[in-house]
Amino acid sequence: MASYKILAINPGSTSTKIAVFENEQLQFSKSIRHETEELNRYAKVAHQFEFRKELIVKELAEQHIMLSDFSAIVGRGGLLKPIPSGVYEVNQAMTDDLFQGRQGEHASNLGGLIAADMAKEWPGCKAYIADPVVVDELQPIARISGHPAFERISIFHALNQKAVAKNYAREINIAYEDLKLIVAHLGGGISVGAHCEGRVIDVNNALDGDGPFSPERSGSLPAYALAKLCFSGDYTLEKVRKMIVGEGGLVAHLGTNQFITVCEWVEKGQTEARLIFEAMAYQVAKAIGAMAVVLKGEVDAILITGGMAYSKLFVSLIQEQVAFLAQVKVYPGEDEMTALAMNGLAVLRGEETPKEYL
Repeated sequence: MASYKILAINPGSTSTKIAVFENEQLQFSKSIRHETEELNRYAKVAHQFEFRKELIVKELAEQHIMLSDFSAIVGRGGLLKPIPSGVYEVNQAMTDDLFQGRQGEHASNLGGLIAADMAKEWPGCKAYIADPVVVDELQPIARISGHPAFERISIFHALNQKAVAKNYAREINIAYEDLKLIVAHLGGGISVGAHCEGRVIDVNNALDGDGPFSPERSGSLPAYALAKLCFSGDYTLEKVRKMIVGEGGLVAHLGTNQFITVCEWVEKGQTEARLIFEAMAYQVAKAIGAMAVVLKGEVDAILITGGMAYSKLFVSLIQEQVAFLAQVKVYPGEDEMTALAMNGLAVLRGEETPKEYL
């Protein structure tokens, strides 16, 4: 079997993670931290491009890793137009949208930009992204809200949800496309998706106000109460946005977005922390129940993943309420770097055909 070397790049708000794989084997990984003062020098996220790329190149050089050895560079997909799941070769249309931030600015936009710029320096090396957060496979009925001015949209942890679902399919030796699964990603944001025969036909918008609340996001809120707050004169649009994303959820209730801290408070018997902790698990369970309805009760398994899945107590609270629906399997954490690299490897081996971003 041919040997392929792959570089995975995952830019985040305060770090840039890189990982080098040779086929399935991880050879090197590093999380390059960025000081806030360094990033604040740039007016737009896209302007951080050269700064972050140079740090990656420097780190690889220090590890004596030759750029010419890479067959593919796979970047974290950013905020693009809604697209189906899959691997996409980075093209001009994509880099234009990412650089301009046409669908929004986010550090993950830099993944495709850096991958493309590095890959073009080496003949035969290709740049890809895989399963960005804008993966959209919603069935038409799932897009409809209670008012035509507000269409439901698909923004979720597509990379990890798809990777976990496919991993489970391999474990039981059944094609992902033949399964009906519910996947709950429990992280800084929470997304619960209904996977029906290879497509996520319904999922909450995990970014800006839908579904369960999370460590720093409010999730769904009472609509009229929110409308009254917006017109009270006491809040700017930016302040309301922060209440929904960044200063909602555990931050608003308990003053911290550190789930592990809340777990410690719960263990010490703090009553308020326990109530909010249980409420978050309760909302996740409700969302799983809703997705069971989407799948008409035909659920092969419920998969729980993400950083909060390391908490046995939190997971047990969810399991207590959903175990009657289907078997529950837990996959703690989120190995996004492996997921990126394995998507690139699938293309290199001819197991998957890269799609074109239009």
